[in-house]
Amino acid sequence: MNELLQSSLQPPSAEDRLRDLQIDLPSPPQPLGIYAMAVQSGRLLFLTGMLPTVQNTARCTGRVGAELGVEAARDAARIAALNALALIRAHTGSLDRVARIVRLSVFITTTEDFLQQPRVADGASIILQNVFGEARNPSRLVFGVQSLPLGVPVELELIVELEED
Repeated sequence: MNELLQSSLQPPSAEDRLRDLQIDLPSPPQPLGIYAMAVQSGRLLFLTGMLPTVQNTARCTGRVGAELGVEAARDAARIAALNALALIRAHTGSLDRVARIVRLSVFITTTEDFLQQPRVADGASIILQNVFGEARNPSRLVFGVQSLPLGVPVELELIVELEED
């Protein structure tokens, strides 16, 4: 009885949340050049820039505020976040090894007068919060930039803290 009560009090794991949300992660992205996709130092895992790609092909291109609107850019951020989760799982074996996402940096290709970068970045933040829970939300930096690889509108950088082995 106590085991049943304890298990019902524990929040669902990240892998359970993925299943509950009916999210199937894509294959992890492959490098577009000469670099490591993820580097672990102690309990920290540093991910290279995550792009909104499917099989290393840009899902969409353009600048937010010109060729793309906020919703298309939010969707691009969501795709990049799913690629990040796929890479984390490939590196660690399970998203349940994640203690928290420490930092999420979001780079957004925008026109110079575009001011809604936080709304675009929320596309990635919502995915991470849904999978890991609000209590493990990361700190976040959001940047408007002139261009990104492959002409994509969004690139994410994540620093992940892993559970102790």
